[in-house]
Amino acid sequence: MTTPYSTLPGIRFLLGGAFALILTGCASHLRPPAPLENRSPSSSSKPAEPERLPPGHENAGKPGYYTVKPGDTLIRIGLETGQNWKDISRWNQLENADLIEVGQVLRVVSPGQDPSQVASRPVVTPRIEPRPIAPVTTAPVPAAPPATAATPAASAPATPPVASTPVPAPAAGPAASAGRDADDDVNWLWPSQGPIVTGFEGTRSKGVAISGKEGDPVLAAADGRVVYAGSGLRGYGNLIIIKHNDTLLTAYAHNKALLVREDQMVRRGQKIAEMGSSDTDRVKLHFEVRRKGKPVDPVKVLPAR
Repeated sequence: MTTPYSTLPGIRFLLGGAFALILTGCASHLRPPAPLENRSPSSSSKPAEPERLPPGHENAGKPGYYTVKPGDTLIRIGLETGQNWKDISRWNQLENADLIEVGQVLRVVSPGQDPSQVASRPVVTPRIEPRPIAPVTTAPVPAAPPATAATPAASAPATPPVASTPVPAPAAGPAASAGRDADDDVNWLWPSQGPIVTGFEGTRSKGVAISGKEGDPVLAAADGRVVYAGSGLRGYGNLIIIKHNDTLLTAYAHNKALLVREDQMVRRGQKIAEMGSSDTDRVKLHFEVRRKGKPVDPVKVLPAR
């Protein structure tokens, strides 16, 4: 079949248009794309947010303030500074005593107390001053009556000598112990009569471990007020902390049962707990003495055993 000659111009026209479209498409494909204009606001024009500083940062390093470290709780801070954790919470107006952050700076002295004076007082280990021994006096013994014929000397009853009892000297007070803090004059008592199985080492052992049987009585080492009774301090188990004055406190750890409550006044020798093995591997009493929060050797503070 032959195509009429009259239709060839139309076919040429269609083929020419298609060829032009192909060239146009290729040209547009080869043309580099137009640059994109970034109309978003420049990040450099946005002001940088100021770095958030922990509460109380302005007091860091000042006397009478404590910077919170990882793992700290108010209970531990109270033990380390010799204060009642409730007082620390109140002095810093904490709404939740469990919410403190690393780097936060807390006041650890009373607002009415000058922190510089507290810091200027030397931290020394309290010791027991030797008491003067009272002189021993002996009453004169009456002479025996002379022997007579009726009463031979051999049969005459001798007058027994009068035994003299030494009079204990009073405890040395602040005036008699120059250079000592008045708060060091505490009437101490050992909290348990068992043997010491771990001695004081300052860093690894901040007190002494006293062995005993489960349920043995744990006694208050001196008069004072219970500032903590619970198990919220890791590594101490069932713990009691007693504050004896503005300087000294004692801690009694690993108990089986606690027999006192917080804010309760206790007397020297009062049973405050029963010995146990809470948060430890054996039955024992871990006992600490702290002066201004610094651990001291109980053997150098309590009476000789």
